Amino acid sequence: MVKMSIKNVLCSGCRACELVCALNKLQENNPTKAALKVEGKFPKPGKYYVNYCKQCGNCVEVCPTLALYKDGGVFKLRKELCTSCYLCVDACPKQVLFINKDTTLPLKCDWCRDCSVVCAHGAITFLEEA
Repeated sequence: MVKMSIKNVLCSGCRACELVCALNKLQENNPTKAALKVEGKFPKPGKYYVNYCKQCGNCVEVCPTLALYKDGGVFKLRKELCTSCYLCVDACPKQVLFINKDTTLPLKCDWCRDCSVVCAHGAITFLEEA
């Protein structure tokens, strides 16, 4: 099984991960629409934290339409079953399930690995687990 690994100490705050996510998921050049967020650790300039879905499953437990499901250790959304009730968004303990204002559907990281490809500092990687 694959696991996403973040080394925040290596994050430069460039937000290339957010940009590639928005481009590949929504075909938009708008990093604010990414399924992961790079946040500054203020008041310490130069310190960043990558906030992303840890695949805890809380969203699946509250979904009344079974639109969220587990696929190979990753929780994904069946768009055609989603009613945009946002119970999943409210249930997310890390607040990393976002509402796409254009489609009104929840947006979450599906560990596609695109972010790790563009991360020049190696802050985002994927590891094989036994």
